Amino acid sequence: MIRLDAATFLLQWAVGGLLFTWVTTRRREVGLGYGWLMRGTFALFALASVVVGQVVGPVPVRDVAALGVVAAAAAALVVSVQRRSAGVAGQREVVERRSARVAAMTGIDREEQRFDADAPEFPPALDLVAPAIGLVGLVAAGIDAGSPAWLSVLRLLVGAAFLGAVTDAMLLGHWYLVQPGLARGPLLELVRWTGWIWPLEVAVFLIPVGMVSVLNGTIDDDYGGILGWMWVTCAVTTIGLVLVTRAALKERQYSAVMAATGLLYLAILTAFGTDLVARALLA
Repeated sequence: MIRLDAATFLLQWAVGGLLFTWVTTRRREVGLGYGWLMRGTFALFALASVVVGQVVGPVPVRDVAALGVVAAAAAALVVSVQRRSAGVAGQREVVERRSARVAAMTGIDREEQRFDADAPEFPPALDLVAPAIGLVGLVAAGIDAGSPAWLSVLRLLVGAAFLGAVTDAMLLGHWYLVQPGLARGPLLELVRWTGWIWPLEVAVFLIPVGMVSVLNGTIDDDYGGILGWMWVTCAVTTIGLVLVTRAALKERQYSAVMAATGLLYLAILTAFGTDLVARALLA
């Protein structure tokens, strides 16, 4: 029987997405709007986890933790909006440097985006509160999922990081349209994280009882083994797309960022296949 706990999956996705939001915001390079988008999006995922959990089967600790994720992400969003006049240090420096260069070349003092350098900036550490709370919920969900509990918990935690990294990378790739001139460092970091987590994601689903049992027929997927080989294809394709994305980002043209974003679209599909197909077959 193929089963998938949608409530746990939504919380897993939200926790991973919020964790890697902090990975990006801590650099103080990407504009505040990116953080607003990510916190709002993943807070809704966590809220949906609570709603779905009440329908398909509540897990009290998981569901309370999911509400905590919503509250913490919303609080971080409010603080960021309140401190928007400060912008972020890296963005301020780029805007000031470019305005000075244009003025020197043309003699025209171009109107620039104004920031208050004396106002307090948003503290990126606030973005760690929501995923820390969500971690408790994922551990509870893993324990509730059954024996062996340690393996269920491990798969949930690694899967959260894997899905969060690839999702945030794709969304950040789009943000370059909003913030032209943003350095590629933040996007490269998320792509690297996706590549580093990929071996762990594959490994946790190979630990017995794992996908090897599906591939050799010990676990019947009801489709003659096709789903097992689909998982292999998704896993191999994902790391291939990550490597190609990194190669694309080495090109100097701005279009390389858009090409990388398109590749990350595909990587999301294959990454979700890597996680969800295995989770559904082994549930």
